[in-house]
Amino acid sequence: MKLNMGQLDRGIRLAIVALIAVLYFAGQITGLAAIILGLVAVIFAATSFIGFCPIYALFGLSTRNSEEA
Repeated sequence: MKLNMGQLDRGIRLAIVALIAVLYFAGQITGLAAIILGLVAVIFAATSFIGFCPIYALFGLSTRNSEEA
C-alpha cells in the first residue's frame, strides 16, 4: 500500500470530520443525514490516519508532493 495523501489533504479531511462531529453533537444533523455523514466521517478519519485513499489509487491520483515521499 503506497501512501497517496498529502498533509494538506489529510488535514482538510480531519477538519471535515471535526465539523461533522460538532454538528452532530449540537443536534444540527439527525436521522439519515447523521448516519450518512457519520459514515463519511469515519471513512475520512481512517484514510487520514492511514494516509492512503483507495479511490485515489483507483484513479492513479496522489496529493503527496515530492518532499513528503
